[in-house]
Amino acid sequence: MSCGNPHEVDCAEVLRHLQEYLDHEIDNDTTCAELQQHLEECGPCLSEQGIYDVVKKRLGCCGGEVASAEFKVRLRASLATVQIDVTTVEIRES
Repeated sequence: MSCGNPHEVDCAEVLRHLQEYLDHEIDNDTTCAELQQHLEECGPCLSEQGIYDVVKKRLGCCGGEVASAEFKVRLRASLATVQIDVTTVEIRES
């Protein structure tokens, strides 16, 4: 995915690290700032962030258990293969 505009960090790199960024798993402040700047400038990548936010919110209602590292890897791999239009996703509060 690319929005067609030049960025300091390209879209593919942002999407590779998006889940780690959203989960606050990146320890490098410079990298976090670069990813944040890219997301502020890039609509398509910001949409991807919205998709992950929806998924995280849905998973949050599943209880307070911590997922294993293996599960996180499998989930990230699965999410990377799914294309969802975030405007069609409906979140129902229970």
